[in-house]
Amino acid sequence: MTSIEKILAGKYPAKAHARKVVAHLRQNGFEGDGVIYLEGQKTRMVEDDDTEQPFRQRRYFFYLSGCLLPDAHLAYHIGTDKLTLFIPPLNPESVIWSGLPVSPSEAKERYDVDEVLFTTDINSTLAHLGSEVGKSGFVFAIEGQIADDISFTSFPDTDVVAVKNAIEECRAIKDAYEVAMIRFANDVTTKAHLAVLKAAKTAVNERELEAAFIGTCIAHGCRELAYHPIVASGTSSATLHYVDNAQPLFDASTNKKKLNLLLDAAGEYKAYCADVTRTFPLSGKFSPQSREIYDIVLEMQNESLALIKEGVSWEDVHVTAHRVAIKGLLKLGILRGSEEELLEKRISSAFFPHGLGHYLGMDTHDTGGHPNYEDKDIMFRYLRVRGKLPAGSVVTVEPGVYFCRFIIEPYLQSPDLSGFINSEVLEKYWEVGGVRIEDNIHVTKDGYENLTTAPKEAAEIELLVNGA
Repeated sequence: MTSIEKILAGKYPAKAHARKVVAHLRQNGFEGDGVIYLEGQKTRMVEDDDTEQPFRQRRYFFYLSGCLLPDAHLAYHIGTDKLTLFIPPLNPESVIWSGLPVSPSEAKERYDVDEVLFTTDINSTLAHLGSEVGKSGFVFAIEGQIADDISFTSFPDTDVVAVKNAIEECRAIKDAYEVAMIRFANDVTTKAHLAVLKAAKTAVNERELEAAFIGTCIAHGCRELAYHPIVASGTSSATLHYVDNAQPLFDASTNKKKLNLLLDAAGEYKAYCADVTRTFPLSGKFSPQSREIYDIVLEMQNESLALIKEGVSWEDVHVTAHRVAIKGLLKLGILRGSEEELLEKRISSAFFPHGLGHYLGMDTHDTGGHPNYEDKDIMFRYLRVRGKLPAGSVVTVEPGVYFCRFIIEPYLQSPDLSGFINSEVLEKYWEVGGVRIEDNIHVTKDGYENLTTAPKEAAEIELLVNGA
């Protein structure tokens, strides 16, 4: 049994997460007793149909329960450290269609909770807990996630803001179990990326590669995907969140394969996500221009990774990636001027317009990053993480260089900025589209662990596409 399997053989640490959330509430002024009440996602039906929509558990609820059942609830009594899970009772009419549901005893064995009751017991339990917490007690819940039939009348006060904020901050730092889940999702994601590299030799359409990716994820234990895959061939790879995934891999004008394919796709394991991007040549050999840009992006990532450890400023890491991009594009002749002036004028943002990465966990763009999308500085506006990285966080490192006319042409048309870009040299690179390389990084006190094992060295990728 591997170390990951040993960790995941245990229960998801719901009680530890509940205590962690309470500690955060205490640090922010909460002194009394209280109850945290959370609801899982409801069963929802497809409109004008009698089938259920695909289920996605509410992440706040999952963090304190580890439970993926729909229509479930929880109550955590702070004073007694008691976590109660409420699951739907058996409905005899549904058994013929869906089989027997999880029983309370099975749920108690499966989840890290102290007691399992039916959802029909919620209000009576809340009424009892309300009398337990006393006159200064709170019930903590999340606004918009409280069913109409739930009663908090036995509690002196209700707070529908604090627990959401507390969970968001706590989620930013992962425990060993959470890291193991993300690592598992990465391991499956690597298998799926390799399947795409193998399929690329004979595939003729983006959708074939998407199918290879999805099928591999499902076969290896990630039935859900972390997000809709980006399978972008040719110049479509310059579109950051391309979602068509249905274009031919051949250029109709030349009847040859397009230069590259950018695959941004990942599996999800029991609500925890991977987020991995690779760019590879569809022909099995990078063109000279594609290889030049690929090498720049890989260097952007390598130099960024070298800085990562507890307490590093994410803004500083982001600037480092821009500096590497500037040096590389200057060397190719795409940019001209001094490195400092190009950085000061934010010229590199024409080619690297997004943030270097984001926190990763139960959501692909996970909580706790404190972005500032109102920042007037275009270099930092789209950073999804601001400030210093804490040990225990998991962050993506995903630099890219893109040749998107929509983004670059305003620079070319600007009297103040056009002189920094050599349009004649640039002309040779439009067909490259975009190159992005993305890994998932567990921040430690003295450095980092790279949870992503998908190949990214150019020579190895070429061999894999060629079937070696």
